[in-house]
Amino acid sequence: MLVLSRKLGEKIFIGDNICITVVDIDRGKIRLGIEAPRDVPIYRQELLPLHQQKVEGQTNLPAVS
Repeated sequence: MLVLSRKLGEKIFIGDNICITVVDIDRGKIRLGIEAPRDVPIYRQELLPLHQQKVEGQTNLPAVS
């Protein structure tokens, strides 16, 4: 995982066509603006499609031998 620090108004670019901007910081909460092509799906974690939630939940489980 890459962890970056950004201030209000600063941007992070992912590839050639995705830009994330810190729009607001208030009492420990941040608001992000995301610019991406319409064909790139963007979901909050709690709204991920059900099959992806299962896959992500399994990656946090310890390996069974």
